[in-house]
Amino acid sequence: MDKRQKTPESAVLRGFLPVCREDLNELHIQQPDFIYVIGDAYVDHPSFGPAIISRVLTAHGYTVGIVSQPDYRDRDSVTVLGEPRLGFLVSAGNMDSMVNHYTAAKKHRRADQYTPGGVMGKRPDRATIVYCNLIRQTYKKTPIIIGGIEASLRRLAHYDYWSDALRRSILLESGADLISYGMGERSIVAIAEALDAGIPVQELTYLPGTVCKVKSLSVLSDYLLLPSYEELLNDRKAYARSFYLQYCNTDPFSGKRLVEAYSKGCYVVQNPASKPLSQEEMDEIYGLPYQRTWHPMYDSAGGVPALSEVKFSLVSCRGCFGGCSFCALTFHQGRIVQTRSHASLLEEARQMIKEPDFKGYIHDVGGPTANFRGPACEKQRTKGACPDRQCLFPKPCKNLKADHKDYLALLRKLRELPGVKKVFIRSGIRFDYVLADKSGRFLEELCRYHVSGQLKVAPEHVSDPVLACLGKPEHAVYEEFVRQYKKMNEKLHLKQYLVPYLMSSHPGSTMKEAVKLAEYCRDLGYMPEQVQDFYPTPSTLSTCMYYTGLDPRTKKPVYVPKSLHEKEMQRALIQYRNPKNQELVREALRLAKREDLIGYGPKCLLRPESREQALSSGKPKRTDHKKKKTIRNLHPKKR
Repeated sequence: MDKRQKTPESAVLRGFLPVCREDLNELHIQQPDFIYVIGDAYVDHPSFGPAIISRVLTAHGYTVGIVSQPDYRDRDSVTVLGEPRLGFLVSAGNMDSMVNHYTAAKKHRRADQYTPGGVMGKRPDRATIVYCNLIRQTYKKTPIIIGGIEASLRRLAHYDYWSDALRRSILLESGADLISYGMGERSIVAIAEALDAGIPVQELTYLPGTVCKVKSLSVLSDYLLLPSYEELLNDRKAYARSFYLQYCNTDPFSGKRLVEAYSKGCYVVQNPASKPLSQEEMDEIYGLPYQRTWHPMYDSAGGVPALSEVKFSLVSCRGCFGGCSFCALTFHQGRIVQTRSHASLLEEARQMIKEPDFKGYIHDVGGPTANFRGPACEKQRTKGACPDRQCLFPKPCKNLKADHKDYLALLRKLRELPGVKKVFIRSGIRFDYVLADKSGRFLEELCRYHVSGQLKVAPEHVSDPVLACLGKPEHAVYEEFVRQYKKMNEKLHLKQYLVPYLMSSHPGSTMKEAVKLAEYCRDLGYMPEQVQDFYPTPSTLSTCMYYTGLDPRTKKPVYVPKSLHEKEMQRALIQYRNPKNQELVREALRLAKREDLIGYGPKCLLRPESREQALSSGKPKRTDHKKKKTIRNLHPKKR
């Protein structure tokens, strides 16, 4: 950290963790237990993973120093706090550094929301690997524990979209000693206690929620051997099999220890996931003394933009049993929903209300899926999620407990707080789960109190074969939700609309399916300003389909739009009204043999591209007296 960024007023006295030597001296810390190297700016807020992990460690009596966004070109940038007593912690930040830098079209993004002032370029590509290499240049033997979304989703061999290659576990590529995967609160404390007890990091091969490396399988018991890395390189079907084995072993109750073999007698070992947190543990973690803002050294840059999205939002749950194929939550947070108590959330809301810039609006109350407020069924509390079936897909499980009573009670209490004008729900709802709740009470209160003119939902597509690949319900389910939503708003005399999130180029989407999605947008009279182009990020079912051309659940072939040009055409079809997309749309319609959608009819997406084409379409003619020849009446005037 650049010492010149230090503010005159002591940040540590204001409650922040030390970021420089002066801070350590002020706290009388000669050597911190852990030094946390992170790719984000330092924001002490519970929506930022590094803040949670560092606060959990300090609550257990360990000292933690923060090295935020070190200069990746300077080896000394990670040494500003010296050598930690127990180890370095490394995280790329709240976002995967490659997703942070590149769009799905592999174009550079213009801004980094997790950097002061939104400036791009303050972190490197593959930040976790780069930071670990910087540390190892000076500290050869100091334990390094990596975590966060980037490390968590690369814990075993994985397809890397940006290099179009199958890469090794990030544990090997980074030279780190351990991965704390998933949310990490349990595993990081277990790691700290073991290191503090003097156990060498190489012997920590047994901790839940961690990935380690061993030279011999004799130190392990009760494990499942995955195909070796060499096998995966030579056979994409083997990768599909391996990935599905991983997918079926993410549950903390039933998941087995997984072992992946590499050359030279090296094995990467993924221990079973950590057990879900109890409500009391969740409350304790979110009740730690976060400063709820960025470090004051960023004030002159205007702060950290990402904070504005979450500053007045409440995280009420984590985990998701939705099971969308393109989402990595199954691998990172797990399928068992964990929740905070009403008392914990109300107390945090009261703190927000006291903020000078609070305007009376709580922006969100949710998590991965806002309207999940507990496990999908009672069985999950003690035996975990079913390894071989989904809770909502293809149909809701008969054991699913679709109940919004607790969530509604929470929302009512928040609405009644003095100083609160409106409580929004913006983190997304599962509309099929809303329909599964036959009481209908949630939909009524959602429309009455928690929508600001538009409700954003994610049907993703309209083609049932594509939706099957996406892990989403059939299109008829969404249509039923649209019908009920419209009916409810009419009952309440409200003019509120649905804004569907749509995805282009997902595995399973041929050009024919993409045209069908464009026709749906046409019939809605809606052109989305933003379209989500499928992004093959590590450790999702969809990315496995993209790489292998197989659905790992069924082993059946799946069509995959791979070329950037085809992806551009599928995206352009959804935004066919944009004049910039006309040539791409025309090419796509011809490839799909849907030239019937080029013309003047009410169902057409495009007008003909030339006068000669117009002459052949059978329109009425008129005489152009200036040019003395007959042409079509391309723009008939009203009489």
